[in-house]
Amino acid sequence: MAPLRNTGGAIVAAAISMAAILTYLLQNPRPKYYYSVGKFLSSKKKKSRNGGLIDAIGNTPLIRINSLSEATGCEILAKAEFLNPGGSVKDRVAVKIIEEALDSGELVRGGVVTEGSAGSTAISLATVAPAYGCKCHVVIPDDAAIEKAQILEALGATVERVRPVSITHKDHFVNIARRRAKEAKELALKQTKIDQLDAEDSEKTSNHILQGDQSVFPDDCKGGFFADQFENLANFRAHYEGTGPEIWEQTSGELDAFVAAAGTGGTVAGVSLFLQEKNPKIKSFLVDPPGSGLFNKVTRGVMYTHEEAEGRRLKNPFDTITEGVGINRLTKNFMMAKLDGAFRCTDMEAIEMSRFLLKNDGLFVGSSSALNCVGAVKAAKKMGPGHTIVTILCDSGMRHLSKFYNAQYLSQYGLTPSATGLDFMCVS
Repeated sequence: MAPLRNTGGAIVAAAISMAAILTYLLQNPRPKYYYSVGKFLSSKKKKSRNGGLIDAIGNTPLIRINSLSEATGCEILAKAEFLNPGGSVKDRVAVKIIEEALDSGELVRGGVVTEGSAGSTAISLATVAPAYGCKCHVVIPDDAAIEKAQILEALGATVERVRPVSITHKDHFVNIARRRAKEAKELALKQTKIDQLDAEDSEKTSNHILQGDQSVFPDDCKGGFFADQFENLANFRAHYEGTGPEIWEQTSGELDAFVAAAGTGGTVAGVSLFLQEKNPKIKSFLVDPPGSGLFNKVTRGVMYTHEEAEGRRLKNPFDTITEGVGINRLTKNFMMAKLDGAFRCTDMEAIEMSRFLLKNDGLFVGSSSALNCVGAVKAAKKMGPGHTIVTILCDSGMRHLSKFYNAQYLSQYGLTPSATGLDFMCVS
């Protein structure tokens, strides 16, 4: 594989594209979806315990994607989550995880939040952790887009890059992050014991307890907490209590379907369950990338064949160009979802959709956002004209320059975009 690199042209294009986004938001007519947020969201915002940066998270605009709406005859609306301070939908999850951990006592000020993440959740944790007096340690697979690690380091997080292996392997990035939290807890406990002794005994005990330890954390660390975004239901609750209600209020309850991909499953689960409880007639659909078993689980009730189970593959195949979505196991978060069906999305569809949105709407979106828009169009075709369909723009394309928007990288896999319209869309 050729080395990943950011070209000057890509960066200039990205900057121009971000300007186009602002132009889009300022110049397009604003329907009721923008400001019909209502008293519910206002009252929730006033209850913030932290203020500052935290108050700027959530309550994102719901924008109409004009090109897709006109092409399908449906109202296709997207929650602009890339406008959160940390640049993605995961800001909501980071706040919920940290606040619940602080409330339970599992995390204290001065502690370290650890996470194994391919990007967005880690960036969100690194963004919000300082607002709670905490630090962040991230374990990331070394095949993730290099700019994500660079952003994390710029935010002050400690970044540990490791080789990609199966989730069943002890050195999978998630499992390493779990161990790091345990190590931080043990270090804090040892230091507490030392502090409780008088000065003479302290020196002896310190030499006995800490000699030979190779901790990656400073001696003044106040403990560790593993965010565990895949299994921690704070993820689900962030969307059940926040994103779902916002969509309901912003559409005045007048929507027919919600579509999203799943990585941890928190977004699609939280939003789908909330909307179903408000109106059982609202349909919720999954959109799934190559290499993921969730489509089969939703449509056929079978996650994967015995040979395809995680931990049984002989190597880590190139499954998809998208990052952060698609998985071959059921998480606690995903199991909370209430879904009515699922669509597949190929890599080429996601890539072509991203270029289509950039050219026609000035929307410079990341890989999972493009995949979600493919799902929205497929839902529109399935349901027919006249319906209102909502999806999520998870993050912008700024974090995807070295892979998803890198022409040289894409060409290695025969994924050079060439479509001029929506003719690239498949039926499934």
